[in-house]
Formats: sequence, C-alpha cells, structure tokens
Amino acid sequence: MNTARPALRVAVWTTGNVIRQAARVVLDRRDLALVGAFARSPQKVGVDVGELCGLGRRLGITATADVDELLGLDLDCVIYSPLHLDVAELARILRAGVNVVTTAELMTGSTLDATARAELQGAAEAGNASLFGSGMNPGFAQLLAGVATGISAGIRKVIVSESVDVSEFVADANFEAMGWGRPRGDAGHADAVRAGTAVFAEAVEVLGQLVGTSFDELRCDVEFAHATEDLTLTSMVIQKNHVAAMDVHWTGVVDGHDAVQLRQRWLASTLVDPAWTVEHGYSVEVSGDPNIRIKLDIWPTDADLANLTKETMHGIGMRITAVPVVNAIPAVCAAPAGIVTYADLPVIASPYLRRRLHAV
Repeated sequence: MNTARPALRVAVWTTGNVIRQAARVVLDRRDLALVGAFARSPQKVGVDVGELCGLGRRLGITATADVDELLGLDLDCVIYSPLHLDVAELARILRAGVNVVTTAELMTGSTLDATARAELQGAAEAGNASLFGSGMNPGFAQLLAGVATGISAGIRKVIVSESVDVSEFVADANFEAMGWGRPRGDAGHADAVRAGTAVFAEAVEVLGQLVGTSFDELRCDVEFAHATEDLTLTSMVIQKNHVAAMDVHWTGVVDGHDAVQLRQRWLASTLVDPAWTVEHGYSVEVSGDPNIRIKLDIWPTDADLANLTKETMHGIGMRITAVPVVNAIPAVCAAPAGIVTYADLPVIASPYLRRRLHAV
C-alpha cells in the first residue's frame, strides 16, 4: 500500500537571487511541489519560472502579478523573499490560509511597530496559517547555537560570531543601510547601522527562546574600521579614512549580565585601521559546563572550485540563505497558527542524504 503523503504545494514570491536558489531546492525534493510564482516586474509576468530562475529548462509554470490567481492555486506555503517585507501583502497571504516562510528580515516580528506585528499575527490566526522567518544569519546560526548548548550544563553565555569578507557585496541593496564608505566620525552612522541590523535583535530573542530565557535589555554596539588607502572594489570605491569594515554586536542582557551575543564582523578589505582580520565563517561559543566552541566553515563544491567566480560565491551566499527556509516548510505547515520561530519547530535537518543513499 502506498502511504506516501502528497507533496506540499509551494509558490515563490518574487524571482530574485534568493528565490533562484530556493526554486532549485524545492524542485529537488519529493515532498514539495513548485506550482506558482509571483513577480512584480511587468517584464517577468508570463515568463516561465525555469527561465526566470536560470534553471536551464522550462517548468511549465509562469510568473504572475495577480495575487488572487496565485492564491487560487490551493497553496500550502509561499516562500516570501522580497528585499523588504510588505505587511499588508504578507497579511493577505496568511489570511488566505497559506503558510509563509520568509527571508525578508523577520523572525519574531518584535522590531516591527506593534500595529504591524498585530496585523500579521491576527492574519495568521484568521487563516490558520503560520509565518516563519530565517536565513543563514540571522536564522540558522541561532538554531546551531541552540543545539550546541544541549551538551552543556550551567549555561552562562552564548556567543554567535559571523566573520566574513563582504568586498563583493557592499553595493548590494540589502547592505545599503550599512553606509560603506562613509567618512570617519560621520554623525548618525552607528544609529543607521543599528536600524539596518534590527532583525538581529529578533535573532537574539530566538536564541533566548531556544535556551529558555528572555531579556531585560537588548543592546547594539557598533565599531568601525577605516581604509588605510583608497580602495577600488568591484562595485564601489572607498576612500582612505572612510568606513571599510564594521563590528556589530547585538546583546541580550539578563540581570545586568550579557547572556546572548550575536557578533557580526564584516570587512570590505583587510587594509583597515584598526587592523582587523576575517575568519571566513561562523562560530558558536558556549560558556557552561563544559565550555563549547563550534566553527562552521562553508566552502564551494569541487565543481564550483574548478570555476570559482564572484557569481559562484554570491550564489553560495544566496543558497545558505534560501535552504533553511525551504527545509522548514513541512514543519511550518504543521505548526500552530501565528508567528513561529525555531523554538516552536522540531530540529530541522536536510532530507537529502537518506533519499540519495536510497537512490544508490
């Protein structure tokens, strides 16, 4: 007797860089079926999703700008990945009874204004749908940290660090608020970075949920390093004594103690003062009994290494953003209605190994 469950019906919302990777992952899974796509650009409407996502083949699925048409596809989930979250748009999807996984800078929704968060929560409850946000960091990095604490007692502090070379990405739209190339001492720069990284405050909250604590205070500290000479990057020029690196630390405080900290070190160059280095990866440090340190390195496949380009590296960055939300879809579809986080879901792993071993 065939007891296999029917594949969950999935649509992608916009067809940008993250969705190009998400579509590939969906198509490679037997428990998910890609059935639709939303596109804002008139030039993309009516175009096959395989073409829009650079898959090298047609899927027989065309993009639409008609929301009612898309929501009429009996969807189980939408992968929502515009550059910026549109509350009214997202609420419409949820109210229609469609679950949503998103990379659009949302995890708990606490950094939205109270009215916007209430609208999303209310829409999800009205539609009996769930809303989940992730990515690599913020997102999967906090799940990794939460799991790491599971072998230590007496946890005192958890630190998640990202240390990466962003020289090829400083002109990307999602990095615009960081103010790369602003002059030393530019008034308001640190506040702009705090506003532009506010979703990391939500990530602190999620890690707090995973380790069973809430915070009395969320604090953000920002430091800058400045170019020691004029820098000509692929996408911009950064003048000497202008910002070419930054440390952004979001911290959750309990009883005056820094309990959870997310550290981001982003370098557009190593020719900076102070002379910071870049670790090219992620780490988790747990102060407890015992102490724990995990280093997460990410590197290309052998095929990518044979032809390593800026586009290849950018694709890997988009892939590790997309895969966590795609892998979460079955758990999110089974979750209670409302805004949910990793603390509300079972631990999510990739299903690929078992499937591929069975295929051998």
